Amino acid sequence: MSSSDRYKRAIMNELASGNVESLEAGSSGNLSPQYDNFDDFAQRSSRDERKTLFSQMLHPQKIPHSQMEPELRQAIEKIKPNQRDDVAREFFKHLQERGLSDRQLAQQLGLSTHHPQRMKADDVSKLASFVYHSHPDIFQEVMADQPALVKFLSHPLVGAIMGAVASKWLGKRS
Repeated sequence: MSSSDRYKRAIMNELASGNVESLEAGSSGNLSPQYDNFDDFAQRSSRDERKTLFSQMLHPQKIPHSQMEPELRQAIEKIKPNQRDDVAREFFKHLQERGLSDRQLAQQLGLSTHHPQRMKADDVSKLASFVYHSHPDIFQEVMADQPALVKFLSHPLVGAIMGAVASKWLGKRS
């Protein structure tokens, strides 16, 4: 049995046993508001709440790079071009704050350009994969600012993690 299968089984066992934890909003300790679906969550949740959630579920220790990379490629192809530009722009902005040049990254990753508005879906996918693997904290920051991308992730592990998060929300519903 592969580690992926064991992980999926562990997630499903947690869901089946009703293992719930509270998601706390900010320092007040209040429960997160209830959301009808992911779009509702993306629109009404605070950036801090999204960052907390995504830091729990979108990390290379939870979802290996080899499993996340094809999902990112597929999700980036599905988002609107202007959202794709925003994602690339945010990645470059955060990476530049760490001293990484956009031109140097474009060359290193084999991107067709370093201009976010001219990048193809494949370029943004390569950039997102690099950031997910090498700078997961930046990946989580950008996803908190640009949650549209997460909506299109369909990998079973991501679905299981979203289910675990949903169970936390539903477990505290009165």
